[in-house]
Amino acid sequence: MERTSGTDEQATATDAAPDDGTGGTRDAAPNDGTGGTRDAAPDDGRDAAEHAAQDVTRDAAQDTARSDVLLSDGTTAQIRPLTPADIPAVEEFHGRLSPGSIQLRYFSAHPRLSPHELEQLTRNGDPDHLALVAERQGTFLAIAQYDRPVGSAEAEVAFVVDDDHQGLGLGTILFEYLASAARRHGIKRFVADTLLVNKRMLDVFAAVGFARRTSRDRDVVSVVLDIAPSQQALDAADHRDAVAVVRSMEPLLRPRSVAVIGASRHPGTIGYELVRNLVGSGLQGPVYPVNPNATHVASIPCWPSIDAVPERVDLAVVAVPAALVADTVEACGRRGVGALVVVSAGFAEAGPEGREAQHAAVRSAHDHSMRMVGPNCFGVLNTDPAVSMNATFAADVPIAGRVGFGSQSGGLGIAILAEAKGRDLGLSSFVSLGNKADISGNDLLTWWEQDDDTDVILLYLESFGNARKFARLARRIGATKPIVVVKSGRSRAGRRAASSHTAALASPEQAVDALFRKAGVVRVDTVEELFDTAETLVHQPLPVGRRVAVLTNSGGPGVLAADASSGNGLVVAELSAATQAALRAITPTAGGVGNPVDLGASASAESYRLSLEVLLADDDVDAVVVVFTPPLVTATDDVARAIAAAADAASPERPKPIVASLLGTRSGHDILAGARRPIPSFTYPETAIRALAHAADYATWRSKDPGTVPDLDRIDVGEARRRLVGVADDDGWVTGDAALDVLAAFGIPVQPTVRVGDAEEAGEAAARMGFPVVIKAVGPGIVHKSDIGGVRLDLTTVAAVQDAYRAMRDGIGPEMTGVVVQPMAEPGVETLVGFVQDRAFGPQVLFGLGGVAVEVLEDHVMRLAPLTDVDAREMVEGIKGAPMLTGYRGSKPVDVGGLVDLLLRVGRLAEDFPELVEMDANPVIATPAGVVVVDARLRLSPEPPPPPDDTRHLG
Repeated sequence: MERTSGTDEQATATDAAPDDGTGGTRDAAPNDGTGGTRDAAPDDGRDAAEHAAQDVTRDAAQDTARSDVLLSDGTTAQIRPLTPADIPAVEEFHGRLSPGSIQLRYFSAHPRLSPHELEQLTRNGDPDHLALVAERQGTFLAIAQYDRPVGSAEAEVAFVVDDDHQGLGLGTILFEYLASAARRHGIKRFVADTLLVNKRMLDVFAAVGFARRTSRDRDVVSVVLDIAPSQQALDAADHRDAVAVVRSMEPLLRPRSVAVIGASRHPGTIGYELVRNLVGSGLQGPVYPVNPNATHVASIPCWPSIDAVPERVDLAVVAVPAALVADTVEACGRRGVGALVVVSAGFAEAGPEGREAQHAAVRSAHDHSMRMVGPNCFGVLNTDPAVSMNATFAADVPIAGRVGFGSQSGGLGIAILAEAKGRDLGLSSFVSLGNKADISGNDLLTWWEQDDDTDVILLYLESFGNARKFARLARRIGATKPIVVVKSGRSRAGRRAASSHTAALASPEQAVDALFRKAGVVRVDTVEELFDTAETLVHQPLPVGRRVAVLTNSGGPGVLAADASSGNGLVVAELSAATQAALRAITPTAGGVGNPVDLGASASAESYRLSLEVLLADDDVDAVVVVFTPPLVTATDDVARAIAAAADAASPERPKPIVASLLGTRSGHDILAGARRPIPSFTYPETAIRALAHAADYATWRSKDPGTVPDLDRIDVGEARRRLVGVADDDGWVTGDAALDVLAAFGIPVQPTVRVGDAEEAGEAAARMGFPVVIKAVGPGIVHKSDIGGVRLDLTTVAAVQDAYRAMRDGIGPEMTGVVVQPMAEPGVETLVGFVQDRAFGPQVLFGLGGVAVEVLEDHVMRLAPLTDVDAREMVEGIKGAPMLTGYRGSKPVDVGGLVDLLLRVGRLAEDFPELVEMDANPVIATPAGVVVVDARLRLSPEPPPPPDDTRHLG
């Protein structure tokens, strides 16, 4: 049994340091059932307000319902809290432990647990105690617990793993779940003691990625780990997760045998076509049709049930009526099947009953360590010659190639396979995700990352499961393999009805765009564009820059190509005098050699070859677009051969992408595809340039510095939390000085503000502050103050302040409960900074020009937190009004660095306070001397925020 400390995210043991043992504390039977604790650590300033905000009286076990998890060998387990009803199972589990494991856990012989220990271990209703069990089909595999002395910021942890299940990462994944729950209850550190001889446990402590301190007392090592989330811990956990996911998907995408349950004798049915395609693809292993009413299907012996199949089955393709799926999944689990593809429909897409049946099928699959694709899908395929699997019922089978494709739409997926075959675009593997009840796009990304046969990844998605995990995976994988996605649902109909400027400007689609931008994902609008981009990425090198040359034999198409280049963010290169001279020598009658290069209607194939060689040799050109309009005098095939010859002769030291458009003809395409690097050929130049621009965008993202998430000083989370207690109105809004106080606790510069309740107090506050001043109305429900006459500017006397107060009160009525008084801000550029919380994507941080017309102008940029320093600077520089910030018509540049720092702090606020669902700072005045928030409002959700999705789980 291993004693470990808290981790962030998942902490499954790595191959180098497997979690295979047990450890504990020296006391064998402590009063609190923890295995002993050290002296309680100070509470690091956790006060009553912080306790109230975190709801520390909540039962810690309530934070952890059953979760299905993957172990390092690809099998599954279920994690849940222990309850008093588990006492007999705990006793049975303890009785199975070897003396060595008991020694490592308790530091002494401890053959039985006392009734008091069992009661303390399984107790509920205590925020300072949590005990979790990992089980499989009711058999306990491991137990982990933490116990915190009242008032402490530290908790002691202990783990014990069944001897037969050590080395599977059970200790570290339980560590992950304990740490997640502990953080939600204000625990900052885990402590653990382990024997010096327990080297593997000490290796686990070193590998989990947390800040760690150790000390030694003879044969015992004491470990203290900070459990605050860290990038190092997250990266380590993601790596371990990738290992587990890939191993779990081996039976799905590299099966050695496949059963088709629901096989049919009738051609044209799904059950028949599945068998026919599996056999016809040359599967490197046996195919087992299963049908109780047939002896043969497609001339292959048929078995009456999965139990009757004589050999092990890696993959079962289920094509039975929905009502029979649950029993079929259970039978496959009993038989030891490795994975499932459920093509049957009638589940979540059919309504609540179907959704519940789908959930039950997935749970049954996980109980038996099976991963599942579907339901409501049309299958999977893998073209690797060592596998040769086509477990789909599609009529068209693509050739083998270097593209991995996943589609959430079944009907569209069938069309995708047909299109891939028609374009001769080879696929490495294809998965129809269907309802994504288990296997998701994140699993496919993880698989293709390690698949040496996949160079480019294509996805058609209708929804995200774990969007934040998708972003992490895509960013990591995109560094070496481009990811191109069609994400449906771009309409503005989903824009929320919002009360703040920030919420009105943010939208789910902006969140998707921000996620893709941050992760380097190429987003396209249509399936056609998806394939165009894939052909370019899979066959051509990435451009090192955005400068293009256009080579054509007709002026009109050349101009169209140049315009399309500029419109897609490419730069029409300025050719050097030497290059222009070389081109003129090749074709003295050319229509122009300045770019576009117009060779003229009489241009020969040879002139195309020589001109393309010159352009490829020019260091000022990063890519070439070749456009050919077939005239009567030159054969298209001859020009295609010339283009291919020039491409093959180009210097390999600096390869440059080439795309072509052969207008009005299908001739020449096969010739271009036969070049050493196949050259994508499109009907229209605009299509070619759009695909090239996507490649350039991806190359730009891959080459740029992503920046870092900086450590920020002058942030007092506890003070900010205290400032939020009891200040929200009935609608959750925190406004005026209360909102500015919260921002100030995060080191954000704010305008001095005093709240008053009558005209006399307003005049007195203004006199103390110094004139001129501004007053602004406050009160429940007052959000857009300017719209109701709730702002009076440039007041220069006490009488003016008092008169303005009374006039404002008379105009607004009883809704106004007072005003805030501020000194007039120095003139500058008004900007807007804010965020909204998105349950799927996390905080969306927004920056733009401020004032009352922000929603009309829509000049803003949005990014997802956490923000890096590069993200924040790009936001400031990315608005259309950026010249107003950097110096415009003689004005001095504002403090751009101050705006960047402000955005970073707002992003941190959004992450640290998920209960703040909206934040609006408008205006933020930017001047050469600095930035200051003049007005702000925050909205607290009436519901507690969802627990952070910071643990590894399936589904």
